[in-house]
Amino acid sequence: MQINSLKDMYIAELQELASVERQLSDSLPRMAEMATHPTLKNAFVRHRKETEVQQERLESILEKHGASPTAHTDQSMQALVDETEKMASMLKGDGLCDAGLIASAQRLEHYEIAAYGTAAALAGQLNLREDQEILHESLEEEKHADALLTKLAKSEVNPAAVAS
Repeated sequence: MQINSLKDMYIAELQELASVERQLSDSLPRMAEMATHPTLKNAFVRHRKETEVQQERLESILEKHGASPTAHTDQSMQALVDETEKMASMLKGDGLCDAGLIASAQRLEHYEIAAYGTAAALAGQLNLREDQEILHESLEEEKHADALLTKLAKSEVNPAAVAS
C-alpha cells in the first residue's frame, strides 16, 4: 500500500490500531487464564471489556472515513503477543509467572499508548476534532491500565514473586 497524503497515513494508523485492539482482545482471555493472582486475573478480564469498546470506537471512525477496519494485521503487535505467551511459558512458579505477565502486558500497553498518541496527533493535524477526542479517550484509558499494572506489580505481584 502506498501512502500519498497525511489523511492516508492517518487511516493506515487507525487500521493498525484496529488490528492491535483485535489481537489484544483475543490475547487477554489467555493471559487471564495464565494469571494466578486474583486481582491480575480481574484486571485482564476488565481490560478486555475496555479493549472491545476501544475496538468499536476505531471501527466507527474507520467506517465514517469509508475505510475497512480489517484491512491490516499489525505484525509488531503479533510479535508482542507471541512473546507474552512465550515468556509466561518459560517462567516457573505462580508469582514469577504473574510478574512476567505484568511486564509483558505493560509492553503491550506502551505500544498502544504510542499508537493512540500518533493517531490522535494526526487527527489534530487534519482538524478531525471529534476523532481526536475519541482517540484521546482511548489513550487515557491505556495510560490508566498501564498505571494500574504498575501499582499491582509494585504492591502485590512483584513482592510475591520475590518471596517465592
